[in-house]
Amino acid sequence: MSNADSRFANGDCRMPTQDSLFPLAERRKAVWGGRIALALLAMLVLLAAASCSDVVRTGQGSSYLVMTSLAGADGTPVQSDVVSDTGSVFADNGTAGFQLQMKDVLNTPSANNAITVTQYHVEYVRSDGHNVPGVDVPYAFDGGANVTITGTGSVNFTLVRIQAKEEAPLRALRLQGGARAISTIARITFYGHDQTGREVSVTGNVEVNFADWAG
Repeated sequence: MSNADSRFANGDCRMPTQDSLFPLAERRKAVWGGRIALALLAMLVLLAAASCSDVVRTGQGSSYLVMTSLAGADGTPVQSDVVSDTGSVFADNGTAGFQLQMKDVLNTPSANNAITVTQYHVEYVRSDGHNVPGVDVPYAFDGGANVTITGTGSVNFTLVRIQAKEEAPLRALRLQGGARAISTIARITFYGHDQTGREVSVTGNVEVNFADWAG
């Protein structure tokens, strides 16, 4: 028997095995490393899906309205006269300006993205916290509109109804010569939808001061 044969017979020169080349501890690390990598990949997929869902839930439409202006017929603040010098009572009107915007700034608005304003809601609040309708402030109310905004546009609306000046607390301000006043913030919310029926709303505030103003 040759020296080479004797070495193989005695086990001195054996072919390298997987266990000798890659110890058990290292192979276990490799397995766990692969599992961790797969787990991280799964987490990233879930997070991406959740983010997409949040974007979908944030708003149904791909377009929205920015209120660029909000004022009464004579500007702001609104000086609402509860009764004229002739004893007549008039409503106070306002105008709101809007601009159409896309949620994805890279998209160009299409005809479907145009927003039609169909309704508005007016409520009054006071900075001193006295906000009981019919006691401290006029009652809130709703009004209708029918204006479609494709780029920029405006909506005329009733800011103070005639009925409000015939009721408490505004009626008590008559014949006071402006000596008594009620200062409020009118909060106006406009409601509408794009041309696929997806709902849109936007809210703005304007100061309204009620009194029996001279003139």
